[in-house]
Amino acid sequence: MLPLLVVFLAAAVVAVTVFRRLGLGTVLGYLAAGVLVGPSVLGFAKDVEATLHFAELGVVLLLFLIGLELQPSRLWKMRGAVFGVGTVQVVATGAIVGGLAFAFGATPAEAGIVGAALALSSTAFAMQTLAEKNELTRPHGRAAFGILLFQDVATIPLLAVVPLLSDVADGAADEGTDVWLQTGLVTGVIVGLVLAGRFLLRPLLRFVAQARSHELSTASTLLVVCGTALLMEHIEISMALGAFLAGVLLADSEFRHELEANIEPFKGLLLGLFFMAVGMSADLSVLFASPIVVLALALGLVALKIAILYGIGRWQKLTNRESASLAIAISQGGEFAFVIFGVAVDSTVMRPEVRALLVLMVTLSMVTTPLLFVARDAICRRIDGSGPQRDFDPMPDRETRVIIAGFGRFGQIIGRILRTKRIPFTALDANAEHIDFLRRFGNETYYGDASRVDLLRTAKADEAEVLVLAVDEFETSMKILETVQHHFPHLKVVARARNRQHAYALFGAGVDAVFRETFESSLSAAQRTLEELGMPSGEAREVARRFGEYDEAQVRATHHLRDDPKALVESAKKYSAELERIFNLDEREAAE
Repeated sequence: MLPLLVVFLAAAVVAVTVFRRLGLGTVLGYLAAGVLVGPSVLGFAKDVEATLHFAELGVVLLLFLIGLELQPSRLWKMRGAVFGVGTVQVVATGAIVGGLAFAFGATPAEAGIVGAALALSSTAFAMQTLAEKNELTRPHGRAAFGILLFQDVATIPLLAVVPLLSDVADGAADEGTDVWLQTGLVTGVIVGLVLAGRFLLRPLLRFVAQARSHELSTASTLLVVCGTALLMEHIEISMALGAFLAGVLLADSEFRHELEANIEPFKGLLLGLFFMAVGMSADLSVLFASPIVVLALALGLVALKIAILYGIGRWQKLTNRESASLAIAISQGGEFAFVIFGVAVDSTVMRPEVRALLVLMVTLSMVTTPLLFVARDAICRRIDGSGPQRDFDPMPDRETRVIIAGFGRFGQIIGRILRTKRIPFTALDANAEHIDFLRRFGNETYYGDASRVDLLRTAKADEAEVLVLAVDEFETSMKILETVQHHFPHLKVVARARNRQHAYALFGAGVDAVFRETFESSLSAAQRTLEELGMPSGEAREVARRFGEYDEAQVRATHHLRDDPKALVESAKKYSAELERIFNLDEREAAE
């Protein structure tokens, strides 16, 4: 066992390092390492099925972490993106692929399984790649996540139906009863999991936390994830989906950040092993026997999925570039296809030789994703005229009292005032071209992602007093705030709000010093407008002041309604009527 572990680690270290240096990403490196040590090449690892089954824990841990990022309320708001868009993608891709399979000689049962399985994409592959490129929070990243989530949910009925197709072929009479029994069992387990998460898991985690032992906390986290996965596997549904549900149930708990920190190291290693196992499962003899056919099938699958996903992106009003990025991100086959094909062969619904071809086809489709991203980045650089991304800037070891995250027009003014008072500060910005432009004018700024804990520590966040949150993008701003509040709670936060919704979110997160970027200038412009209309300066100034104070109070009072549009509209109507009443009363009092 130990020699095999050394072989795995050596192959992974060498292959991943080489592929990272070539700009092809870690996932492709792991796939190449798996092919190298697998039975088709060097033959060090022969039990591919056992390795793949164990390595699925990496996917399980990934889905648990994704679940931790989704509070139930946010998941409910995503229902349209998940079930609407996800259904369109799976049905359209499955119908076309299944129809083509039937036309080329597959049995109806085989064609249905092939269409459904190849419609799925790789959650582990896509999420890992998007995370490496910091694109998970972008519009195409969110769309990809919604579709992938629906696909993971769709594996439950697929895995339940596949064995029944054998019964249908044999003319079994009790298939309907089996379906209802399985559906009832799955529903009961999920309801029980929800109740256990609410009434058992949280008290258990609180009890463990009282021991103040990091090792015990890590063990309890792994117990929750692996126990849930084992339960789901016992009732023959997706382990990953069970872990995802456990993550969602704990997403709004006080243990969320600790759970993430405990799981992250295991997730990375096991995901790497999973991708190596996928590479090991590729039967290269099939490729060597019919290379043109296999490559044509793999590229055809990728091309078809890209066309459908690009159309979905445009339908969802994404830009051309975002739609293309969505299509590339989930254009490959998925890891659950391997599971579905295995169940189909065991149920005698699919021929083993068909499975061997399909497994190789899915594996090759995964290889295309990093290559397509490289091509996309090269095209975007050519269009934008920008060079390759550089590493984050090193920062000098010096005192700092203020960290400014986002050094645009808002952050620069604060920085200039701090500089005049000789208050040391560190300015961070994630736009490399913007940083280079500012440096030409003598601004000392650093390129870096302020949501990264290691970068904030380098910027002396543990010693600083104030964080100025001046980032323009809403989701990036909230991600930085969440990181700071968890790891550096002593920092006082002064935040810029891009608009009213951004202000609602900041107030809801407990930030008191929130400044809407155009609010004060709009009040000054309104005051000047009243003066130009003949109102005395003192009266115009007082009108603007009272309006500003009242509006600010209303934003603070109604931020909890930001997720309830109907209540927010009613509140806005009452606010307008009340404000008009106050100013009318002032006019009557002045007239008297």
